[in-house]
Amino acid sequence: MRDILPADKSRRERILSVIRDRYRSHGFDEIETPALEEYSRLHAGIGGDNEKLAYNVLRRGLDAEAVREAAGDQSALADLGLRYDLTVPLARFYASNRAQLPGVFRAIQIGPVWRAERPQKGRYRQFVQCDIDIIGDDSSRAEAELMVASLDAVDALGLEGATVRINDRRALDWMLDSFGFTGDERPGVLITIDKLDKIGPDGVAAELRERGSAPSAVDAFEAFLLRPQTREYTPFGERQIRKALPDGAPDEIVEHLVAIGEAVAAGRGATDIPLVFDPFLVRGMGYYTGTIFELAHPSVSYSLGGGGRYDGMIGRFLGQQVPAVGFSLGFERLVDLVTAGADAGERAVVLIHDADVPVAELVSHKAGLVRSGARVRLERRTKNVKALLERSAADGYTEFATVSSGASDLDLKPLS
Repeated sequence: MRDILPADKSRRERILSVIRDRYRSHGFDEIETPALEEYSRLHAGIGGDNEKLAYNVLRRGLDAEAVREAAGDQSALADLGLRYDLTVPLARFYASNRAQLPGVFRAIQIGPVWRAERPQKGRYRQFVQCDIDIIGDDSSRAEAELMVASLDAVDALGLEGATVRINDRRALDWMLDSFGFTGDERPGVLITIDKLDKIGPDGVAAELRERGSAPSAVDAFEAFLLRPQTREYTPFGERQIRKALPDGAPDEIVEHLVAIGEAVAAGRGATDIPLVFDPFLVRGMGYYTGTIFELAHPSVSYSLGGGGRYDGMIGRFLGQQVPAVGFSLGFERLVDLVTAGADAGERAVVLIHDADVPVAELVSHKAGLVRSGARVRLERRTKNVKALLERSAADGYTEFATVSSGASDLDLKPLS
């Protein structure tokens, strides 16, 4: 967990304001949910490995004897926990407030989440997530709206050229069935497949054999991974999808993916669809039921966000199934990539004054600039004015003026 200094905080808020603006322009409405959720919701078996990383809150009023009696049973020790993502809270929010929401609800959620991660570069125990979700629409329109809005937000941050890797958990399940993997071993098989980019086809096949998977299933999967393939470019569409899957892929799944691509292209006003079908994209969250996707940018090897369809989650809280799909931007990664140009546009002035300037004059000068739309800071002149100006520039200030007693006008100069 980190302290955020003023200049960094200002930069982060400006990036967030761009994201919020673009999401709102696409018809999404912002909500807020509590940092704490009930332990039973956070540990309902739908959060994947994130459930193991949740920070749990000790039940109030437990004495030492009660703690000893409950040892080994976390649910007896804790009744609340810090949210590890924004999707589980959203599902609970919708179930609690459905009567006051539209039939198709488009939500923005931006806020901190907490996971007991092992700290390392780019991985924090408290970090911000930027989510948009559509609840109540089971058509390809929902996925397309999410992708267009997210790509629009990334473009507005100056990161043009992003693409979306897309797959469908139903296609993955069908593919594994076609190779002969049983349903019981599927979770472990998916964990291994998710390592394909790191360990390659041979490594995947070796690990599956070590897991004890059926030799015939592993052989069939390995043969598929090592099949001869042409290197021709195939744009996103039915041909790309069917070429990447074993023969006989279900028409319903392929048609759903193709429809998403066509809608995204229309929404982007482009002839090239910014989607790439990846039959081995897994995403680890246990609540995904259909389409899954990740945001990619050519400047980095890691994803900048992702999401998917989780049609079964809200039903756990509501008692009836409601379709839902969401997209989350990796805010901390975006902050590292967005150039300084994203901070431009705000006028910020430092007024450096002598010690003898009356307070009323200083406040009057400041108020006049504030009324004109500027951000203004008062600084008493120091011996090292250069260092003062350098610090002000680092804090995001763009202009400065020196103020003497009795001065009626200010000579504003750029800070550079």
